[in-house]
Amino acid sequence: MSPIQHVNPIPTVDVIIEQNSRILMIRRKNDPFKGCLALPGGFVNEGERIEDAARREANEETSLNVCLSDILGVYSDPKRDPRGHLMSTVFVGTIPVNKDTEMVGALAQDDAAEIEWINLETLANTNIAFDHKKILFDYKAWKLSGGTFWSSKSKSNANAV
Repeated sequence: MSPIQHVNPIPTVDVIIEQNSRILMIRRKNDPFKGCLALPGGFVNEGERIEDAARREANEETSLNVCLSDILGVYSDPKRDPRGHLMSTVFVGTIPVNKDTEMVGALAQDDAAEIEWINLETLANTNIAFDHKKILFDYKAWKLSGGTFWSSKSKSNANAV
């Protein structure tokens, strides 16, 4: 008898880091979406907890040690990434403050060509990679109402029991 073969989605993480109504984004160094803005994030390594992957990826791309506070949701649309079926758990995080209550500076590293802070109010006019614009619109709604989101959650069935 042959072993069961599975073709599963690949787990990834993304992290929303907000400071003063601005979101920390990276400009992608590599394809897909080379040169576009994206949330810090990446692949979960085998044997790694998903929250550890989120902290690691944020640190690798921004040099920041991020404190995770919430999970915004899970995004699993099979077409969200041109490389294949990648599903992302999206975390909300904060940047620890130092003794002078100043935010620690971010530095682009790893897959990030540069760091940019974008205003949540100008999302509609911003070129953003993957489904990260949808994620950020969901984040804006989440800040007002709370709750979690996922790829196929529509406003019409969001409150259905």
